Amino acid sequence: MASLNKVMLIGNLGADPEVRATGTGQTVATLRIATTERWLDKSGGKQEKTEWHRIVVWGKQAELCKEYLSKGRSIYVEGRLQTREWNDKEGNKKYTTEVVAQRIQFLGSAQGAGKPKTTEAEFGDSPAPSASSFGDTSMPGFPVDGGDSDIPF
Repeated sequence: MASLNKVMLIGNLGADPEVRATGTGQTVATLRIATTERWLDKSGGKQEKTEWHRIVVWGKQAELCKEYLSKGRSIYVEGRLQTREWNDKEGNKKYTTEVVAQRIQFLGSAQGAGKPKTTEAEFGDSPAPSASSFGDTSMPGFPVDGGDSDIPF
């Protein structure tokens, strides 16, 4: 039986991207995005629930996130779920589940950053999946290289 690990989110950044280089020099960005569900309860009252998602972006796409994204910006993320484990300073086992981005599309307008690039490109050593357009075709959709073997956090 086949399996599928696919996540698609549209949300808003809760903070500016955190971008750094790994020990091997590869660029990695961490994004926090919020998705909000709104509904009416049985009595007709408005209800709202926000979920926060940790997104990891690699390579050239991480650099573009740093250049064009800031807190509050809407984005579309396509990727896969990954759970990592590590030991903290006291030796306790810790776990985190995050979305490893395979495609990110910037939505809405960039405040003060000008219009985002509109081309699609492949980055990294291994071929990335081709990206189809989503929503407004004037926004970029860049496939991401998948090198996640040296995440030290």
